[in-house]
Amino acid sequence: MRDHDISQRRACRLVGVDPKTVRRDQSPDNSEVREEMKAIASKRRRFGYRRIGVLLERKGRSMNHKKLYRLYTEEKLGVRRRRGRKLSVVRVFGTNGNLT
Repeated sequence: MRDHDISQRRACRLVGVDPKTVRRDQSPDNSEVREEMKAIASKRRRFGYRRIGVLLERKGRSMNHKKLYRLYTEEKLGVRRRRGRKLSVVRVFGTNGNLT
């Protein structure tokens, strides 16, 4: 386009491509943030994405909570749920108190 002095819009029209697909910037690679999230999650298994986000903000990596959650789920860092205790079942039978 620069060599032929044609605008981006006109070049896209000639080729038959939507200009929005050409102009779209790719999202930045968040490999450093992902590695930090994995490191924090491996040390602190009970921390969820909100607490990890607070720790990342303290390190100077603030980001949108929706993006943080998306990265958290893509890395499969979800907190495992604890299973409850099984209670022993004791059956209590009432007495016939109304009989006279």
